[in-house]
Amino acid sequence: MKKAYPTKRPNGFFFLLWMLCSGSLTAAAQHADKQLIRTHIEQLASDNMQGRGTGSRELRKAARYIVGQFKEYGLAPGGPHRQYDQPFTAKVSRVVVKDPIRRASNLLGFIDNRAPYTIVIGAHYDHLGLGMQGGSKDPEPSGKIHNGADDNASGVAGLLELARYFSQNNKTEPYNFLFIAFSAEELGLLGSRYFVEHPTVPLQRLHFMFNMDMIGRYQPDRGLGIGGYGTSPFWPEIVEGIQTPIRYFTDNAGKGGSDHHSFYMASVPVLFFHTGGHPDYHAPGDDPEKIDYRAMAQIVDLGIQLIERAMEKNKLPFTTAD
Repeated sequence: MKKAYPTKRPNGFFFLLWMLCSGSLTAAAQHADKQLIRTHIEQLASDNMQGRGTGSRELRKAARYIVGQFKEYGLAPGGPHRQYDQPFTAKVSRVVVKDPIRRASNLLGFIDNRAPYTIVIGAHYDHLGLGMQGGSKDPEPSGKIHNGADDNASGVAGLLELARYFSQNNKTEPYNFLFIAFSAEELGLLGSRYFVEHPTVPLQRLHFMFNMDMIGRYQPDRGLGIGGYGTSPFWPEIVEGIQTPIRYFTDNAGKGGSDHHSFYMASVPVLFFHTGGHPDYHAPGDDPEKIDYRAMAQIVDLGIQLIERAMEKNKLPFTTAD
């Protein structure tokens, strides 16, 4: 029989090495669920969703899925008349489409922490449908499903994971949260522009707006782009010292081709996540199997870290960053 010796806990350098090897020491806390992210993207970017074109039956089906998640996480309706929907008419003028007037709805879920100020977290849930909505890079797009897994089922999956985290972390945060899935982004940022013109929370009561658009195709040699860095003097201090395995770079601009632009033009500080373009951008090949789910979970965790650091500040002042 072997003699039993008491287990000795490693110390000093060897303790650090043991922690690293065992996975007990990590650069940042892991909150995002990779499998849930995959589930959301596979649901929203399936062929059954027919590319989620604005005004389509399939986009309304996607809306029901998103609102179902809001309800599951206990988010209150954040739209007008205590509804999750904020309906509007999308009058299209910036792109060439067959039917320039379409019914659309933003989707709003609210976490009320009885705080004086609110953080908006947004992502657009529409895409190019069957290639006839305008904007496709395919030379013959008509009738081809543009699934939009990266653009922007990835951003919506990130939004839903942030909604899950901030509704289930057993904390009463010092800010409220308004989660918005925007419609008609691909037709000219129409959903976010409509919200800014018809806000359900006064714009002067917004701490900042955080937007995610195309965060699913991480490229290590490029890194994650963090836009809006120059829209508040506090962003450099908030971003400095973050711990993440994700390579990133910052961009001062508040303007851009996604929904944060509408808030920036209304003098609201913004932050914008984007992993960059790729050959499947606005093409039929933007499919769920091409998403880097591991990196996406790390990107969402980085978003959590930045939001929590920003909540340590008073309401962020706005600066112009043209």
